[in-house]
Amino acid sequence: MVKTTVSLLLVLLYGACATAQVCRMLSRPVLPLLSDERDINIGAVFSLHRNVVLKNHSFSSEPEPTNCISLNLREFKFAQTQIFAIKEINNSTQLLPGVTLGYKIYDACGSVSQTVLSSMALMNGYEETLHDESCSKPPFVHAIVGESSSSPTIAMASLVGPFSIPVVSHFATCACLSDRKRFPSFFRTIPSDYYQSKALAQMVKHFGWTWVGTVRSRNDYGNNGIAAFEKIAQQEGICIEYSEAIIRTDSQEQLLKTLEVIKKATARVVLAFISFGDFIPFLKLIAQQNITGLQWVGSESWITSRIIAETKEYSFLTGAVGFAVVNEKLDGLREFLVTVHPDQEPKNEILKEFWETAFQCNFRNTDSSIPVCTGSEHLTELQNEYTDVSELRIASKVYTAVYAIAHALHNWVKDVKYATNSSKRHLPTPQKVLEYIRDVNFTVKTGETFFFDASGDPVAKYDLVNWQPAEDGSLQFKLVGVYDSSLPSEKLLQVDQENMVWAEKSGQVPVSMCSESCPPGTRKAVQKGRPVCCYDCIPCADGEIINITDSSDCFPCDLEYWSNENKDKCVLKVIEFLSYTEIMGIVLSICSFIGALFTSMISFVFYLHKETPIVRANNSELSFLLLFSLTLCFLCSLTFIGRPTEWSCMLRHTAFGITFVLSVSCVLGKTIVVLMAFRATLPGSNVMKWFGPVQQRLSVVSLTLIQVIICVLWLTISPPFPHKNMNYYREKIILECHVGSDVGFWAVLGYIGLLSILCFVLAFLARKLPDNFNEAKFITFSMLIFCAVWITFIPAYVSTPGKYTVAMEIFAILASSFGLLFCIFAPKCYIILLNPEQNTKKNIMGKS
Repeated sequence: MVKTTVSLLLVLLYGACATAQVCRMLSRPVLPLLSDERDINIGAVFSLHRNVVLKNHSFSSEPEPTNCISLNLREFKFAQTQIFAIKEINNSTQLLPGVTLGYKIYDACGSVSQTVLSSMALMNGYEETLHDESCSKPPFVHAIVGESSSSPTIAMASLVGPFSIPVVSHFATCACLSDRKRFPSFFRTIPSDYYQSKALAQMVKHFGWTWVGTVRSRNDYGNNGIAAFEKIAQQEGICIEYSEAIIRTDSQEQLLKTLEVIKKATARVVLAFISFGDFIPFLKLIAQQNITGLQWVGSESWITSRIIAETKEYSFLTGAVGFAVVNEKLDGLREFLVTVHPDQEPKNEILKEFWETAFQCNFRNTDSSIPVCTGSEHLTELQNEYTDVSELRIASKVYTAVYAIAHALHNWVKDVKYATNSSKRHLPTPQKVLEYIRDVNFTVKTGETFFFDASGDPVAKYDLVNWQPAEDGSLQFKLVGVYDSSLPSEKLLQVDQENMVWAEKSGQVPVSMCSESCPPGTRKAVQKGRPVCCYDCIPCADGEIINITDSSDCFPCDLEYWSNENKDKCVLKVIEFLSYTEIMGIVLSICSFIGALFTSMISFVFYLHKETPIVRANNSELSFLLLFSLTLCFLCSLTFIGRPTEWSCMLRHTAFGITFVLSVSCVLGKTIVVLMAFRATLPGSNVMKWFGPVQQRLSVVSLTLIQVIICVLWLTISPPFPHKNMNYYREKIILECHVGSDVGFWAVLGYIGLLSILCFVLAFLARKLPDNFNEAKFITFSMLIFCAVWITFIPAYVSTPGKYTVAMEIFAILASSFGLLFCIFAPKCYIILLNPEQNTKKNIMGKS
């Protein structure tokens, strides 16, 4: 592969061989613009001119030499910085003692083809003839510094890579150059655009800009830079409204189309990932169109350009922010730069052109409007891009590149001397330089510790630069933050936002969003067919909250919590139970006390008239026991009111079950007494002796004891307990008494129902017995009410939620208790209190 490549290069540069041993170059050799040959030479390729004069070739004759125009002072400064670094190393006794470095500096003229031509010249030299031994000679230089742009550097690194010649760039930032398979011999002293794109995405996110537009150079630098930015921006939740590409050769019509896209867009932040040369014609057009109000974000290619910042027509860039390579100070550089003079090399045309460009004069005096250069002008009195050393961000990277090569050479020389124990001078091969440059680790005199990673990249460090207006109307660079990839993720980006100026000299951070920020309590719902940054704000559903802005999801509250009205906080759910403080609880409590009071009053009346026939009839002892049990029934309803506890849950159901069985047992006993009494009036019947007072007491106790046993078993096996019911309502908790065992609960109710039905049947059978005061009629009515209430209660109990279930149960207790009380005792009280003349034995027996 290498031999094939060499053959192709030779065919391109040299004509047919006159003999088998000698070949003669047909075209003119490509010569360096600045050179000084020494022991070991370092090549360099800079775009010392901005443009190449394009010519139409006839292909019938030898083409004319390529002409380059418009000297680039910044690139010329880079070349002089390399010379300064080499001379500094040659004067050093610590670095490469006894070895001198030379240089060969070529001009790429901002052209990829010229870069390739210069690279080939650096490898092969510029001899007019080639011999058989030429291919076995080492390359003309041992390493190459350059180029400033990514596309020419890609071409150069691809060309020299197979020959293992190290290429160290100071300004080629394309992330693609970190690919070790494609560019095995490439290194750089400036961070990769991957880190710049990552830093830009984090900065855009830091300022809350989620809706931005991008303009890039239509070359490797812009395409790869924006591709990396878009990928990282997507991960950070940033959306790109438009992405336009321009290049310096675009027509004005093409540039106007790009401007129309920017003007019609809603994004107020524009990221310009554009090389300096491509940006200038675009800026001129923006100034003509008077487009203002945009917040510009710049890449390192132009964000520290003095030419742009000092042009007052570009004041619309006020507030621009972007990352720049860390600024360095190089002692002695300015003194060296101002010593450059055409008299140093009278035959060197590039020095004369530099002088003419710097002082706007002419050595040839071909134009009377331009003053003649005398050579007595002083660079020390000049203030321009070349003499300004306040911004050495890129020039310092040229300086570091030269020192990286020098340290690799120094380490090789030291190892050779140690291995051979000889002072004899040896020259390294490019392969050896490449091997040693991978492991360089040194401290530049600027204080920076420098080394290359596995991809040939340095540690990424940037200054965050803000363009702020100066007193003279120009713009100045203000350092407002830093980005350091070697720090932890939370400290990567540090911003001094208080001292920043924004577009149109505003003190407020511009807002650039497709949709307004969603406040806490709402979530983002992406609009159909639009980027994720364009959304509607939808309130969280009940029971869900979000307490941050711009959330895509709402989160459910825990089981015992519910969302507040604003849906931004989980609050404890309302715990619902029938309390004494609410109206329904108060009313039911009053009814309970009234029922107990009435029962007590009736008991008192009966006690006062206990010797009267109507009280003594049908077993007064059962009547007093029934009144006592009814009093307990009224009072047990109070246990259903209030916050359920473990004891109150067990008490309310067992007390209710036992007291009601006691009441129904008494009524049943009275019913049986009525039946037995009628049978006792039949001739020859002595049935009453089988159901006398003792038997009546035993029946009540036995029937009640059965209920007591059921309740004891219930409480022992699976007692009722307080339970937070969260299934019926989502927004509140029903605090209720869970019955524990459903069998136990329904057994208690079933037993009460069984006794009630039995009592009702017996009373119904005895309702027409011949008695002037037939108590069976009233018992029938009371049990009819009792059964009706409890039969109605069952479906209501099952279907009614929460505290209303408890209220229904209390209502059933009170209604059935009042039914028993009034149906059985109201007629008797009526006679006792209002018709005492009927309270006689003859009247009661129906013999009046």
